[in-house]
Amino acid sequence: MASDENDPTKANKPGFFGRLFGRGEEAPAPAEAPAPKKSWWERLSSGLSRSSSAIGQGIADIFTKRRLDAAMLDDLEDILIQADLGVTMATRIREAVSKGRFDKDIEPGEVKQVLADEIESVLAPVAKPIEIDGAQKPFIILVVGVNGSGKTTTIGKLATNFTREGKKVVLAAGDTFRAAAIEQLQIWGARTGSEVVARPQGADAAGLAFDAINQAREAQADILLMDTAGRLQNRTELMAELEKVVRVMKKVDESAPHAVLLVLDATVGQNALSQVEIFGKVAGVTGLVMTKLDGTARGGILVAIAEKFKLPVHYIGVGEQADDLEHFTAREFARAIAGLDA
Repeated sequence: MASDENDPTKANKPGFFGRLFGRGEEAPAPAEAPAPKKSWWERLSSGLSRSSSAIGQGIADIFTKRRLDAAMLDDLEDILIQADLGVTMATRIREAVSKGRFDKDIEPGEVKQVLADEIESVLAPVAKPIEIDGAQKPFIILVVGVNGSGKTTTIGKLATNFTREGKKVVLAAGDTFRAAAIEQLQIWGARTGSEVVARPQGADAAGLAFDAINQAREAQADILLMDTAGRLQNRTELMAELEKVVRVMKKVDESAPHAVLLVLDATVGQNALSQVEIFGKVAGVTGLVMTKLDGTARGGILVAIAEKFKLPVHYIGVGEQADDLEHFTAREFARAIAGLDA
């Protein structure tokens, strides 16, 4: 009779008593340690890798074994425009690269450094944290943007940041079109210990804004964060509704809203320019938040927006977690776009 030792189906199986008393069983595999969370810089540079890779590869292909000439500068300009930096910015960088270097040897690393310097010079004046005026109580922040840009999640992250600073926050679930948005804001309220003003789905958003300001006053809140429904900037009737929300807010407090944050999705590219323009006209945008820099981001558009509109950029987001929203820093963003180390 053949021995079980040579039977691969039985060789590693314990006998009855081994199974009964646990002898002969293989030790359980040790649990894998969770991967360490990436630093902010690692997450930012990873999120901007789509832009930086395209620019970096283009620069490497152009600036090799040739003296700088007009054709190379044309090619550089094309790459920068394709990376959504805009014609004005691309022309500016072209001129900076050519200055004092024309008909001379130039290395790709030198071009990247010029690129980073020029981008930083445009972004530095707009890299400003939001200023909360303590004399306005509550300080009312209206958050606007198109569908899916990340408004509600951004509000939750802002509430987290403000409550950590010791401020009392009230959240207003002004996206009354979506039950999920109302529920999401209530979850953020529970996480941050913030009062949430909400009404049933389909309620009038302007009426909610009116009630929210009064409730925030009664609660002696420092900050009221008001969500709004996502709306495409080319939908006239939806933009008119947003205009109504602002108008009603001013009936309660003529200085309200004290800040209007436009949340921009970093993946949309050139469409973000028209969003800034139209939301600015309708709602009086005072500052920007750029989200979704954790995926296939087209971050170059932020440079074009800064160059054209000069609006403060308060925050950028690289993920869904509460600590994935950070104050915008021009130097880090510029070096990440250029593919340089921090």
